[in-house]
Amino acid sequence: MELKFQVTEQMLLRAFLAEQSISKKSLSAIKLNGALLVNGDKKTVRATVMPGDIVTVRLPAETPSASLVPSTEPLTILYEDEALCMVNKPAGVSTMPSQLHPHDSLLERVLFHFEQTGTTGIPHIVTRLDRQTSGVVIFAKHQLIHHWMTGIIDKLYLCAVTGQLPVRGTIDLPIRRKSESIIERVTAPDGKPALTSYLTLIRHDYSVALVRLHTGRTHQIRVHFKAIGHPLLGDTLYGTDHSLKRQALHAFQVTFRHPVTKQIMTSQAPVPHDLSFVIPI
Repeated sequence: MELKFQVTEQMLLRAFLAEQSISKKSLSAIKLNGALLVNGDKKTVRATVMPGDIVTVRLPAETPSASLVPSTEPLTILYEDEALCMVNKPAGVSTMPSQLHPHDSLLERVLFHFEQTGTTGIPHIVTRLDRQTSGVVIFAKHQLIHHWMTGIIDKLYLCAVTGQLPVRGTIDLPIRRKSESIIERVTAPDGKPALTSYLTLIRHDYSVALVRLHTGRTHQIRVHFKAIGHPLLGDTLYGTDHSLKRQALHAFQVTFRHPVTKQIMTSQAPVPHDLSFVIPI
C-alpha cells in the first residue's frame, strides 16, 4: 500500500512525516521493509523536502496471524478503497475469533476477500459488534491506517426495546463487568463512564429508537436500556423477551473523517430481514 502527500513548506523529511502522524515505530518498519520516495526517488529521513514535492510512503507488507483461517462464507461490502473496507455484518457471526467460535469470523471472511483481491495489507478491526448484533463494521487495511482511525467515529444504531420510551433521552451511567460473570456487564458507580443518547421513532406496545453511542463500552446499549427498565427485544442476557431469536440491535450508520483523504465518510447498512418486522425503517 502506498500513501501520497504533498509538501507545502521546506523541512526535513523526518519532520514532514511526523506532521502526517507517522509514529517512530511505524517509520522504523517503513525504513526496514517499506520505502520513502520524494518525487519518485528513494530518500532517507534526512532528506530536505520542498514545497510542491510529492512524498510517497510505501507501507511494509503485513502477515496475518497463523491462527486465522480465511473463510469463504458470504461477505457484504458496503464500501472499500485502498485504506478501508466497511462491511455489513450479519447476526450470528463473530467479529473476531473466540474460544467458543474459533473460526468463520467476520475478520476471517474479510481476510479471504483481501487474499482474493490481491490486497497487500491485512484486516485490522476498527469497530466491532456483538455476535448477535448486525450492521456496519469498519476494517483498516494496515496497522498505520488503524492507528489513524482512533479518532471520533459517530455511531448510530437502531433498536427495538420493551415498553414505551420517552420521545428522547440521555443515559449517563458508568458500566463495569459483573463480578460473577466474564460476559455480563452492569451499571455501577465504580464502572467506566458510558454515555448513550436516543430518539424514539416508533411507539407501539414496544419502542423503536435511533441510538447514538458517545462512548464504546461492551454491551453499552443493551446494559443502558436494561438500566432504565426497557431491555431490548430478544435480549435474553439482559432481559426476558423471547419474541426474537436475537437482540433487536442493528449498527445502522457510521460517520468519520477518512484517515487518508480527510473527507467526511458516511456508510449505512440496511435493516436486515430478521428485524424488518419490528424495525420497519
